[in-house]
Amino acid sequence: MAELKEKKVLYDYQQRDLEAIFSKIEEKQTDFNLLYQLPTGGGKTVVFSEMVRRYIKEYNKKVVVLTHRIELCKQTSAVLNNFRVKNKIINSTVKELDEQDQDDYDCFVAMVETLNNRLNDEQVELDNVGLVIIDEAHYNSFNKLFKYFEHAFILGVTATPLSSNLDQPMRRNYDDLIVGESISSLIEKGYLARAKTFNYDVGLGTLKVGPNGDYTVSSSDDLYTSMSMQEKLVNAYEDHCKGAKTLIFNNGIAASWHVFELFKEAGYPIRHLDNTHSKEQRKEILSWFKHTPDAILTSVSILTTGFDEPTVRSIILNRATRSLTLYHQMIGRGSRKLPNKDEFTVVDLGNNIARFGPWESPMNWPYIFAYPDQFLDNMITDEDIERNFIYKMPPELRAQFSNTENVEFDMKRVYKKVIAEGKKAKAALDISIAQHAKMCAENSEDVFDARILAKELKDDIAERVRKYSYCIINNTKNYKTWLFEDYNRKLRQRINELFMD
Repeated sequence: MAELKEKKVLYDYQQRDLEAIFSKIEEKQTDFNLLYQLPTGGGKTVVFSEMVRRYIKEYNKKVVVLTHRIELCKQTSAVLNNFRVKNKIINSTVKELDEQDQDDYDCFVAMVETLNNRLNDEQVELDNVGLVIIDEAHYNSFNKLFKYFEHAFILGVTATPLSSNLDQPMRRNYDDLIVGESISSLIEKGYLARAKTFNYDVGLGTLKVGPNGDYTVSSSDDLYTSMSMQEKLVNAYEDHCKGAKTLIFNNGIAASWHVFELFKEAGYPIRHLDNTHSKEQRKEILSWFKHTPDAILTSVSILTTGFDEPTVRSIILNRATRSLTLYHQMIGRGSRKLPNKDEFTVVDLGNNIARFGPWESPMNWPYIFAYPDQFLDNMITDEDIERNFIYKMPPELRAQFSNTENVEFDMKRVYKKVIAEGKKAKAALDISIAQHAKMCAENSEDVFDARILAKELKDDIAERVRKYSYCIINNTKNYKTWLFEDYNRKLRQRINELFMD
């Protein structure tokens, strides 16, 4: 057993939650499934480790703690040791438990797949188990083990009581929910760092949703390896994260490698990590990250659980996700507090904040637990998010139109005006094209310079086309593409006319 450290004392909110859980255990005793929610960084492992110590002492029964990753097994075992709980890890090297194991240990920590295989093959027998604790309970891989512990009290622990499988809602496997302290409360009380957020509007029209309900890796890689998104990523890093230890989360390995090459070429200290790395490689990379003050680590969701590096000061979401759990897990990696760290930076490049709300905003977890379908159905759509985008011309581009006093254009207001005057809807586009052409002419010496300058307006044009398509309620991708091309053709024609005049 690892060397014992000084036993950790629970915070007041942790002790309050512990008492609430024990009240339920005393009331139900066995054959009851309880779910406990506490935010990432709130100390779930600490709470259930003290619970294990106290349960063994009061009930004289064994406890099984289940995790879905080997790293979590080791971390959980270490915390249990600190609470003076003698425990044994059931991993791939443990083929069976002998009588000595049953006598020596009151707690077993196991990976779900390993234990399921051992129990299924009757290689392992666990006697007198009264309590089963499931860490990261929103993963559905644990459900297969319930049949082996029908007479035990099962406690699921999670930061987000929303199932990873839409077809298996958590209310189907858990009888009740206890909600712990909120993120905002933990921030106010000084237990978590405050998030300073910056979000960039990103068009997600090319992303596809897969069978699991989240965006596919292939469509995400296509979007996030594009030149425009990579430029946006580097600019965001340099504006908000430069010099700070930074985690970049991606949806696909290809996108993460692109990020690595991009930052490496720019001279920044960066490493890439994904699940194809060996145990030794991962250990070396994480050690480098820990001991390099301005390190950047780009990864593919592998660090969302089982990873704790309090010195992280910036989180970049270089991906979009429809998973509330993943959203909280990614941001939570930066929320650990230190004596010299009261806040951390979050940069969102996937409209995630618009989709789920700020990380620290109140969540109605009982409602989400009871009615997950309604919660997901009512989640704001990408189309609605993009409808509210506000385009602002970048300063460097605005400088190229210094001779023009006003470059703003309110497509919705102009559209309403032309319709009220009895004109055709496309008159709004004609007015927009005329303004763009005038801007190019005012800031160019000849028609050739003006046409080159017009190409720099592609984002401004795309924004006006998008707003116009919403006005006429025709927001299909093909139609917007045609409008964009037609707009540019007419803009070139209008520029030619201006210089002929």
